[in-house]
Amino acid sequence: MAEQKATNVFWHDGEIKQADRERLNGHRGVCIWFTGLSGSGKSTIAREVEKLLFERGYHAYVLDGDNIRHGLNKDLGFSPEDRTENIRRIGEVAKLFVDAGFIVMSAFISPYRKDRDGVRQLMKDGEFIEVYVKCDLEVCEARDPKGLYKKARAGIIPEFTGISAPYEEPVKPELVIDTAADDNVYRNAMKVIQYLEENGYFQVPQDREEVAAQEG
Repeated sequence: MAEQKATNVFWHDGEIKQADRERLNGHRGVCIWFTGLSGSGKSTIAREVEKLLFERGYHAYVLDGDNIRHGLNKDLGFSPEDRTENIRRIGEVAKLFVDAGFIVMSAFISPYRKDRDGVRQLMKDGEFIEVYVKCDLEVCEARDPKGLYKKARAGIIPEFTGISAPYEEPVKPELVIDTAADDNVYRNAMKVIQYLEENGYFQVPQDREEVAAQEG
């Protein structure tokens, strides 16, 4: 947990609540957290899910690991401490997207369970969906779309997940997509869409009275 250094700061709630924005958007706000080795297909699947949701008229956005490191987290490297801070920051950003009623997806290796669990704890029940994009290291290394494994094996990239740094598999993810067994992007993306459908993420209360009734 990061230390709160700023003092005399207070959280301000607006008149428009998350439930109001969800009603306007036509779906629930949720964070879909893709995790897996480099080359497993996280970003590719996330982008396909984003496209499919957009075509249905839903509000979706992908927070891509490389893109975030170009701006918000450009001051962070790949040490264990920096990896933890990287995930902490993006978790806070994802939380804001969920509050805005978006379907926000993250595509980060996020190798440590405690860091992923820390993001889950930021969200309410049902607002965090962990998707383990499972793929054997040998398959990921054979794909090596960015040439990163080759550089890691040559010692050019230190602390590379799966080679010189660990990856801790999820224990109980909401969804597992094995891209070594099936690398069809559309079919894998549809597994995520189906999960959202089956768990009611496209169903929202119609008015504030219904929201109040559900909240008890």
